[in-house]
Amino acid sequence: MGIAISLHLLASVIWVGGLFFAFMFLRPVAATLLEPEQRFPLWANVFKRFFPWVWASVVTILITGLGMIFMLGGMGAVGVHVHIMLLLGIFMILLFMHVFFNPFRKLKWAVAEHDWIASANELDKIRKFVRANLILGLIVIVIGSAGRYF
Repeated sequence: MGIAISLHLLASVIWVGGLFFAFMFLRPVAATLLEPEQRFPLWANVFKRFFPWVWASVVTILITGLGMIFMLGGMGAVGVHVHIMLLLGIFMILLFMHVFFNPFRKLKWAVAEHDWIASANELDKIRKFVRANLILGLIVIVIGSAGRYF
């Protein structure tokens, strides 16, 4: 159980921490300092490096989370907070998959074509999904860490 919890938490920190850094720090600085010709390729490359870590985090979180639920006796044996955490986590995964397979794919194409208007549109879509996933991720962290005490 100790290894599962550790891996689960590390994967969560990598994913949600990356979202926090990108949304709260990198985004405003890049928007202020960089012209579109620099900003959009920067984001395409940041996501290109970050998203494999998100995929690894998703797989790790699912395997360890479901494994811990199984070790504790199944869904009937865990608290409501675990049910909520699982539901929100699945929703986060679906949002990430949408970003990965839709606006991120289009952003890469737009950047390769030097289409800065399309790049801006796709990056704006990604920003909204990142904000939603960041909020959900922070809620899941609170529920996962303190939910049993409410």
